[in-house]
Amino acid sequence: MGLAIIHSRASVGVEAPEVTVEVHISNGMPGFTLVGLPETTVKESKDRVRSAIINSRFEFPSKRITVNLAPADLPKEGGRFDLPIALGILVASDQLPTSKIAQHEFIGELALSGELRSVKGVLPATLAADSVERCLVVPHHNGDQAALVGKGAHKSAQTLLEVCADMCGQAQLGLYRTEHHQANVSELRDLQDIIGQQQGKRALEIAAAGNHNLLFLGPPGTGKTMLASRLRDLLPEMSDDEAMETASVASLTQQEINQYNWKQRPFRSPHHSSSMAALVGGGSVPRPGEISLAHNGLLFLDEMRV
Repeated sequence: MGLAIIHSRASVGVEAPEVTVEVHISNGMPGFTLVGLPETTVKESKDRVRSAIINSRFEFPSKRITVNLAPADLPKEGGRFDLPIALGILVASDQLPTSKIAQHEFIGELALSGELRSVKGVLPATLAADSVERCLVVPHHNGDQAALVGKGAHKSAQTLLEVCADMCGQAQLGLYRTEHHQANVSELRDLQDIIGQQQGKRALEIAAAGNHNLLFLGPPGTGKTMLASRLRDLLPEMSDDEAMETASVASLTQQEINQYNWKQRPFRSPHHSSSMAALVGGGSVPRPGEISLAHNGLLFLDEMRV
């Protein structure tokens, strides 16, 4: 019985600061104490971790367990720390070797069965782990996002048992990617099928060439929506840096990222009656709004009252 240190990542906007999960097991009355400014969902991880360890055919130690999420002044939320906490308990109880743990970072929510569930903000965490030359282990369904950073540098797993087998050297994890087909990519719509509207077409070309904002005014039925909906397909593909920024924002909302069209500029078309919070973002649990999700792309506001 001793001390284990596991590396993980929090999610603060599009940043992913490092969180060190420290697990100490000592003699005394059996208990599970979690410290380090955890939110309610993090506190509930105690029950998820206990069941996941038992259902993965490991022994949950009947000792006094103390888990510290450092740094203590950084708020932690979500179920992303379930996997590192479970691994820390297994390492501290000598059920898992430590030889490969230090070169890896772990994020993922655990089901009671030990299955790994997807979490938000995987792409920023992968970028941060890549910058310090560590391999990030993510849930199976987050593999697409991790693959955007490096297909061979990071890993994904379906269960806690698979992660433990990889850490023991009994198996080797890969990186799962969803099979997207290019046929699913929407066809480009340009200005060739629009008859007339020469002034509107010219305005679209100027706006696309100079990244200008554009406002169409006129009575209903004159083609304003039809013209504006063509603007995205006049814009060039995003650069690698722009695409990575945009995908990082999208990863905070659990949006699926298609490897074939992830460089296509986003097109967001919120309803004209959308609330300020939906447009700008925020809330008790901060999340990006439509303005943030349209970063490097097009925010289309139809039927806007002026």
